[in-house]
Amino acid sequence: MMWLGLGANLGEPAEALRWAIRRLGDEGVVVEAVSGLYSSAPQGVEDQPEFTNAACRVRTDLDPPSVLALAKELEAEAGRVDGPRWGPRPLDIDILAWDGGTWDEPDLVIPHPRLHERRFALQPLVEVDPDLALPSGERIADLLAAIPPGDQPVSRLGDA
Repeated sequence: MMWLGLGANLGEPAEALRWAIRRLGDEGVVVEAVSGLYSSAPQGVEDQPEFTNAACRVRTDLDPPSVLALAKELEAEAGRVDGPRWGPRPLDIDILAWDGGTWDEPDLVIPHPRLHERRFALQPLVEVDPDLALPSGERIADLLAAIPPGDQPVSRLGDA
């Protein structure tokens, strides 16, 4: 199993996330659970629209690099082009966690290296699997609780 984070802030972000979830299923990835949609302020590059975020738990026989390649294909299909890091995008798909433990290669690190500091990723992930623990033993619910109240406001928009 893998847990994916999805985000978008260009075009119709909510529709882009719903489209990506459908497309994952078209590619043989079984989407087992999906969070609601959340709105969050941009991080890093602040002069851009708010993001819409979601998380999902998927089951697949693909290894992490193959899921990453699929994510990049879907992002390109949605119109994503190279741009500034943390800049605006029509679709972003990240592998947040993997039940195989850790992965550490130059182009892919699992668990996501900044997951612990991102409320916009943790909040939907906790909705999908509140008891999920990372290989370190840290529970994602505890990571979310450790982010100071009022820091990185995230609001639930509705169902995905």
